[in-house]
Amino acid sequence: MEYREEDFLMLSGIQHFAFCRRQWALAYIELQWAENVRTVEGKLLHTKAHDSTSREKRGEILISRAMPVRSRSMGVSGECDIVEFHRCEGGISLYGQEGTYRVVPVEYKRGAPKTDHTDILQLTAQAMCLEEMLCCEIPSGYLYYGETRHREKVEFTEAVRKEVKEMFQEMHSYFSRKYTPKVRWSKSCNACSLKDICLPALGRNKSVKDYIEQHLLDEDEN
Repeated sequence: MEYREEDFLMLSGIQHFAFCRRQWALAYIELQWAENVRTVEGKLLHTKAHDSTSREKRGEILISRAMPVRSRSMGVSGECDIVEFHRCEGGISLYGQEGTYRVVPVEYKRGAPKTDHTDILQLTAQAMCLEEMLCCEIPSGYLYYGETRHREKVEFTEAVRKEVKEMFQEMHSYFSRKYTPKVRWSKSCNACSLKDICLPALGRNKSVKDYIEQHLLDEDEN
């Protein structure tokens, strides 16, 4: 199956979807967004990664910034922060360049490495788009974290690739039905940039316990 371009979803949405289905639906279906310190710092870091000419060369490595990517098979499009092309034997040919190159995507993130694998899902999705576009195989890439200023190597395993495909299918299903999941509170809600929209009662210094008790009381009265 191939998706039409007008049905493409934003590739970057996969990390929001993996974090919380409801957050993704509020941001991408209902088009609501609220910035917090995390999202602002993340944008500044991405701006730094993209703040340059589209391509530069460092020795045997070509560096492309803000490279547009897409996949008709998954129905997504977006940008890679940085794609490195390392000159090597048996790689792909690049227009206007001598030799052949292997492809290495690099994604910039604020903070330190996460305990979950949302960043890995996004980077893997980028690699899968690049593979489809460039007709090549990309076994690994890197996540660069602003807090540690260190690269973490990511292997693109078959298990994660399968998860990416299934997640995009689920996202397309939600989007086509304009479906927003109901609230399921967790500790991660406290750091969510959409907390006050998703759970407005929690934004007025009310405890979760009080919020739930009031919700149950309202149900009993109805």
